[in-house]
Amino acid sequence: MMDKTSLFWGLAFGVIITISTSSIINWFRSKNKDEGDEDNDANFKGRNAKIVDGGSPKDRVALNIINFAEDRGLIRPNSGCTIFEGTSGSTGISIAMISRAKGYDAWIVIPDDQAEEKYALLEKLGATVEKVRPASIVDKLQFVNLAKSRAEEFGKSDKDKQDSESKEYEPAESKTGFFADQFENLSNYEAHLKGTGPEIYRQTGGKIDAFVSGAGTGGTIAGVSRYLKPLIPNLRVFLVDPPGSGLYNKVKYNIMYSPFEAEGTRRRHQVDTVVEGVGLNRTTGNFNASMGFIDDAILVTDEEAVSMARYLVREEGLFVGSSTAINCVGCVRVARKLGPGHRIVTILCDSGQR
Repeated sequence: MMDKTSLFWGLAFGVIITISTSSIINWFRSKNKDEGDEDNDANFKGRNAKIVDGGSPKDRVALNIINFAEDRGLIRPNSGCTIFEGTSGSTGISIAMISRAKGYDAWIVIPDDQAEEKYALLEKLGATVEKVRPASIVDKLQFVNLAKSRAEEFGKSDKDKQDSESKEYEPAESKTGFFADQFENLSNYEAHLKGTGPEIYRQTGGKIDAFVSGAGTGGTIAGVSRYLKPLIPNLRVFLVDPPGSGLYNKVKYNIMYSPFEAEGTRRRHQVDTVVEGVGLNRTTGNFNASMGFIDDAILVTDEEAVSMARYLVREEGLFVGSSTAINCVGCVRVARKLGPGHRIVTILCDSGQR
């Protein structure tokens, strides 16, 4: 009888110890997990604190240009003002979006050989879309020149009508046409000097070996390089350029020329490439701001750009546009040149939807 009683209490005591031990272990595991989750949450929030809301780099350019015009009294919201821009698409989309949000109309003059998705999105954002044939910058009907003249003409007929018919007509000075002028308006590169550059520096802790970027207006590469270079003396800045653009030769040899410009070889009026949004055959005020800050240039073929865009969507789930694709091709080239252990930064300009 004593043996059975001892056995019973032994088993009971063992079960209690096992349950208690399991409870203690589980408690410690739960506590450690909670603490780990808190640490992970803190780290996650810390990382997130360095990451800003994104979109196209052109969004911040458009906003800075419009704010600049407002600060100087050139335009007033909700007064009939219209913002005009000549663009291959992406900046126009950003201007249309921000104009609508701030109380302006947008009038976008764009070459007629761009992606149909751009026209559709511009129209959905309420912009007036004027398509023109691609032409040289010396042509008065070139898309940038035409946007400028449209802005200058805007409101003149209304003023004449006001003078001749009615004193109650809307004041002409309130119905202004403003030419955003992304190529020459230095508010473009200043948006990246004051915004994008500092963001990259904070997000990387200043540990960058190379910055790679294409140039459409030159604003991004100018603003970012002018901010980062003084802070990171050994930083190397690389321009990537598509076929038909003269910027590659401008950086490499200080000659603004593309072999595609040889007599009888040009197929298009602007740049002979499937890549949209980058490449120029002239210098601009914004690109000039980058001179002396770019170390080298890389020429990317259409085939490389298309292959990279397909690779990114297939392998990384990143649906990007052609200007982003050439940036990434440039990064691969630079990575092979610099070797392992280097940090290379670039810009994913836009979604493939643009």
